[in-house]
Amino acid sequence: VGSEMCIRDSYVEMALNYLRFEEMSNDLVLERNSLEQLVRQVVKKYAAIFIYNHISVQLEHLDYTVLTDEKWFCFVLEQILSNALKYTKQGSVKISTEESANGLKILVQDTGIGIRKEDLPRIFEKSFTGDNGRKSSSTGMGLYICRRLCEELGHKILAESEPGKYTRIGILFREREADVPVGF
Repeated sequence: VGSEMCIRDSYVEMALNYLRFEEMSNDLVLERNSLEQLVRQVVKKYAAIFIYNHISVQLEHLDYTVLTDEKWFCFVLEQILSNALKYTKQGSVKISTEESANGLKILVQDTGIGIRKEDLPRIFEKSFTGDNGRKSSSTGMGLYICRRLCEELGHKILAESEPGKYTRIGILFREREADVPVGF
């Protein structure tokens, strides 16, 4: 019951944020934020669902400072985690970072049912639910809003998946928006 209520609350929050979406640019506050603190804040919100569903969560290499809006970035992470928990019946969710020539990328990878290859290119489209969404209570709006928010924040959202094995969602911060971690 607790996990259903948390997911239902997530749908309500998504609907309210969608209504505010058009005026979002007036609400952006880009600041340097601790990536680890943002992630822990969101994971804490879903802690009961992780525990109830026996899904482990791993946090790795998050000691970066990123330029983003705390509220809207956390909303994006919440949507990604909500999806990971909805489609992962057992296993884990791993949140980590990866550096590349394009900049810093935060990755959220689950061991869920995955996304069909033919659906993957469309998951960020408005109202697209795909094969998995038709089998659950998907609105097709969550990842669309995430993509639009990431665009407004100057980030890029990416996805890869293998059905039956995993889904990995990445958010790319442009190189100038992220600091090198302390100690490297």
